[in-house]
Amino acid sequence: MKPSLTSVYFRKPIVAVILSLIFGVDGFLAQQLSEYQVKAAYLYNFGKFVQWPSGAGAGNQVFICVLGQDPFGPILDAVLAGERIQGKGVVPRRIAKAQEALDCGILFISSSEERRLSDVLNTIEHVAVLTVSDIPGFSRRGGMIQFVLEGKRVRFEVNLASAQNAGLTVSSELLKVAVMVRR
Repeated sequence: MKPSLTSVYFRKPIVAVILSLIFGVDGFLAQQLSEYQVKAAYLYNFGKFVQWPSGAGAGNQVFICVLGQDPFGPILDAVLAGERIQGKGVVPRRIAKAQEALDCGILFISSSEERRLSDVLNTIEHVAVLTVSDIPGFSRRGGMIQFVLEGKRVRFEVNLASAQNAGLTVSSELLKVAVMVRR
């Protein structure tokens, strides 16, 4: 059974707070959270709304990888500590080359990789890796999920065709809260 956005239970208070902000509850805490705290929570939660083909990934772990210059620092590690996606432990990893992303479940491509973006996406084109970035035009250029800012809110676009080409199934619940879905 797939979780719905409103029924997902989070053990960590910070993740619960961030997600309540992401999915529509504004408040005082929104002013206290950084853009990358929100993006880190999104990365974790995207994994709850994506189905990978059987045999994809790294056994009993889901690697959430950051390619290039890491904008998260310790925030990503704190958000992911002790968490699970589809019964698997979640492990953050920093990588330097696209070839190292082949066993990642989720790959955040840093803006430092913008010049190499075509090469990165070509390297993992038919691999079941959910690609995410805040590079402008990312979803239009073949990336799967692009973070966009609307005022001070972090939102996202989804390139459904790219996800499906990699064998990923994106939940309709996630698509409902995207600001744009490219088909």
